[in-house]
Amino acid sequence: MHGHATRTGQCGRLPTPSTTTNAPWLWAAAPGAPFPYHEAPVTPHGKWLWFLPVRALDAGWWLVKRAVEEGKLGPGAKVATLGNPFDGDPTRRPVIVYTADRTDEADVRRVLIALRALGVNDALAYKTDEATQLGEYGDRTSLYTSPVGTTKVVHRTPRYAAPI
Repeated sequence: MHGHATRTGQCGRLPTPSTTTNAPWLWAAAPGAPFPYHEAPVTPHGKWLWFLPVRALDAGWWLVKRAVEEGKLGPGAKVATLGNPFDGDPTRRPVIVYTADRTDEADVRRVLIALRALGVNDALAYKTDEATQLGEYGDRTSLYTSPVGTTKVVHRTPRYAAPI
C-alpha cells in the first residue's frame, strides 16, 4: 500500500487530508474494488472532481469516503492532502470520485446523482484518466460538467479530444 492508503479499520487513527503532509493522497475503495483504485487493470476510467476549500476538506472527504466504502458511489475515491504538490488554487484541494467506465453514461450520471443526494451541491467536472495521464489539467479538460446543485450532465469537448 502507498503511504496512508488504508481501508477502514486497518489502523487505529485514520489520517485527515487537512493535516496529512507525508502522503499526497488518501484513498477509499468500494467493497470488492481493487485498492488503491488507480492500480486496477487499464479500463476507460473517469472521475468526478469536487474542489473544496481546505477548511471544508475533512468533512467533505469523510462524506465521500463513507459513501464509497458503503458501495453508494463509484469503485474508488481519493483526496489531495496538504502533502500533495497541487498546482491549482492553494486554498482548495480536489476530492476525486471514480467511475468504472467513462463510456457508461448511465453510471456516470448515477454517481453524480448519488453525490448530489449526499449534499455535494457545488459545480463538478468529470475528467477521464486518459486526460490526466496526458498531463491535461485546468479549463477545457473535462468531458462533462454539472452546474451547481443540479443533476444535469453537460457534455463538453475537451481540448485533448479523447476518443469515447
